[in-house]
This record gives sequence, structure tokens and C-alpha cells, in this order.
Amino acid sequence: MAETLVVVSKVKKIVKDAGFRTGGDYIDSLSNKISSLIQASIEKVKADGKKKTLGAEDLA
Repeated sequence: MAETLVVVSKVKKIVKDAGFRTGGDYIDSLSNKISSLIQASIEKVKADGKKKTLGAEDLA
């Protein structure tokens, strides 16, 4: 993953506050999942063809 799509310090804080640590590959994997979710939303909206704005309903 070339670009990190999450705020690393905030993710690490959530994980640390839960009593855990993040592995070296966790942030990259999380960013990849987010990228896939975004792309799926884009494809869903494209297929519908009725709007240009992604909304919460497009996450499913």
C-alpha cells in the first residue's frame, strides 16, 4: 500500500487503550481494507448512475 488511509496515532491509541499492540503489518492491512471498501462504494454508485455523492448507504 503506497498511501496510508488512516491516522496511525489514533488507531494505535485505540488498540493500546484496549490493552493490545499493533503488529507491523496492521496499519497497511487496515488501509488496504479501507481502500477496498471505498472502491466497492464507488462501483455501487457508478452502477446506480443516479448520484455522484457517496453516502453511508453505499458502505453495504
